[in-house]
Amino acid sequence: MLTENLFDRVLLAPVRQNADTLYIVSGYATATMAHRHLQELNKRFRQRSVRVELIVGMTVQEGLSDKDHQGFRELVSDSFSCRYIAYNQPVHTKTFAWYSGDDPNVGFTGSANYTQAAFGLARREAMIEHDAEEARDYFDLIRQDTIDCHDPQAKSQIVIHSEPEYSMRQANEDDLEVEGEEEAVARIDGQLKRLPHQRISFLDRLGNLPQRSGLNWGQRPEEGREPNQAYIKLPSEVYSTDYFPPRGDQFTILTDDGKPLICVRAQDHAKAIHTSLNNSDMGCYFRERIGVPLGSPVSTEDLAKYGRTDVDFYKIDEETYYMDFSI
Repeated sequence: MLTENLFDRVLLAPVRQNADTLYIVSGYATATMAHRHLQELNKRFRQRSVRVELIVGMTVQEGLSDKDHQGFRELVSDSFSCRYIAYNQPVHTKTFAWYSGDDPNVGFTGSANYTQAAFGLARREAMIEHDAEEARDYFDLIRQDTIDCHDPQAKSQIVIHSEPEYSMRQANEDDLEVEGEEEAVARIDGQLKRLPHQRISFLDRLGNLPQRSGLNWGQRPEEGREPNQAYIKLPSEVYSTDYFPPRGDQFTILTDDGKPLICVRAQDHAKAIHTSLNNSDMGCYFRERIGVPLGSPVSTEDLAKYGRTDVDFYKIDEETYYMDFSI
């Protein structure tokens, strides 16, 4: 039975034994997990061509969050595919079948969903080695009840839940029906008050916005940086806690205006939050929100004119946060 270091032992190690294709059936899965996994495969096995094929099993019953649906769609490539169970009974199984070309390599089954929470330190999970051919046969059997994440009919076959309502419902035991927009807003506001909260200032200890770091990290022309590069600097009383995921774990930030950002902690002491797909995404987001032209420096006066010099974070779960930058 495997209970430790599952990310490496189940999701990476078989590639060292010449495996090149992974077939996954997982009751629940997240786009942040898929993105992190693909990044690690590319980083560690750059000379290898490795493909991941994912079936998400509980979608026919519980639907999927819009952030994960859009995230899976953006990840689809020669290295990744994603399908949802859309017909017949939901699938709660978690199986992983590694193949080397057409030959079975090794399989695993157990309790771990294809999520960072399951393959990280947040939970205790157990997996056992399993016959890869049998797991692949199961994958092929239930594939007939799936729909591709890029299929135009996907949104009509399964429910795609809006954010942040869905994530907050998943984080709570209460699953009350929302009757209208005002009720939804009130419910979200009430749920926010019950979630762990941190307010992060963009300003330094002197009350000024740094001009070569933070929101202005890219304002270093002598280094050839893209001028929109930015990060959110965490104070020591936050980065020294487990409020945010550990360095290297990707997580999704849902903004109050409906834009999901896939992020990661970086720098010394993991004191900075970056957008992991592109360091400039964070800077572009805040410049567009504040009304500063892309590529231009952001000033303290720009933030004051907008109406805020800080941002509120609410922790929905181990890999989902709600960021409020509303006035």
